[in-house]
Amino acid sequence: MGRTVTAVITSFCFQMAYLMAGYYFTATENYDIKWTMPHCVLTLKLIGLAIDYYDGRREAKALTSEQQQFAVQGVPSLMEVSGFSYFYGAFMVGPQFSMTQYHKLVRGELTDVPGQRPNSFVPALTRLGLGLFFMVLYTVVAPYIPEEYLVSDAYLEQPFWFRCLYILIWGKTMLYKYVTCWLVTEGVCIITGLGYNGKDDKGRPKWDACANMKVWLFETTPYFTGTISSFNINTNAWVARYIYKRLKFMGNKLLSQAVSLLFLAVWHGLHCGYLVCFQMEFLIVIVERQVINLIQDSPPLATLASITILRPLFYVIQQAVHWMFMGYSLVPFCLFGWEKWLKVYQSIYFIGHALFFTLLFAMPYLRKVLVPRKEKLKKVE
Repeated sequence: MGRTVTAVITSFCFQMAYLMAGYYFTATENYDIKWTMPHCVLTLKLIGLAIDYYDGRREAKALTSEQQQFAVQGVPSLMEVSGFSYFYGAFMVGPQFSMTQYHKLVRGELTDVPGQRPNSFVPALTRLGLGLFFMVLYTVVAPYIPEEYLVSDAYLEQPFWFRCLYILIWGKTMLYKYVTCWLVTEGVCIITGLGYNGKDDKGRPKWDACANMKVWLFETTPYFTGTISSFNINTNAWVARYIYKRLKFMGNKLLSQAVSLLFLAVWHGLHCGYLVCFQMEFLIVIVERQVINLIQDSPPLATLASITILRPLFYVIQQAVHWMFMGYSLVPFCLFGWEKWLKVYQSIYFIGHALFFTLLFAMPYLRKVLVPRKEKLKKVE
């Protein structure tokens, strides 16, 4: 089909249909390790390759700087596509990278010492060590907070505060298995050179081109958007590059974001829990941004938030709310079937949906009360 829109659409439809068929015929109500896990990674790679190949025929002035960076100019051979698709450091759980980046690796350009192998052993070992640390942490803690307990009668008999606290701790710990996988595979990418990302202002090499985790940000941010920015970075960047930004013609950022999250939900699998999880993410991010803007625009709230002695207290409260509702969103993501996650949500009275939908609808009225008219006029200007 050549470098045509037809090729892009056909590739997208075929790759997604094949993946959906795999999910349909193999999925169970449990978390399964089977061929569909690496295949969902491959699906994104091949869709991205088709789009980058299409961009290779377009005029440079018609492309953004990012699209110019990833556009594939030549015709990749079968060997190149195979190497790109099944690169041992990323084919199982990611990270995502482009064909142009893989070409640079093969040509020996991804190195801090031109003409020689990269000095990446120590940075790679550091990420491996960090990954092993989280692996041990997850292995030790996870047996004490199993997700099966969420749907047990014993859980339902606990007081409301305990049920909420359990979801908070469980959600935080459950994510460490993903953190472990991504840190270890990032170490593999670094040691081959694929993680090389140029040099910083001081001339020191950077090895974060394949980073799927910003560990410090992940552990310290009190914001939902901060967690999203620090978690599964390359997949999020892929969706932003090939889905969200390509929907610019729709003329609505919010709609583009909704479609992108819908794609992510379907890409993860056919269970309804994925849709509920990403719907909650969409809702929480919208409300969080509105709350932040409200605090900044409201003099009383801004003054209260700036009191130094109260900041540690605000931080603790933010973190508790942050991880409670992060765990709340992850319940359907991990329990899959509606009869399971619905049982958990009923046990805590759908507190996440109730709170964030209430804030969403109350925000216009809160702004009327808390934001002076002159501040509103400045915002409009």
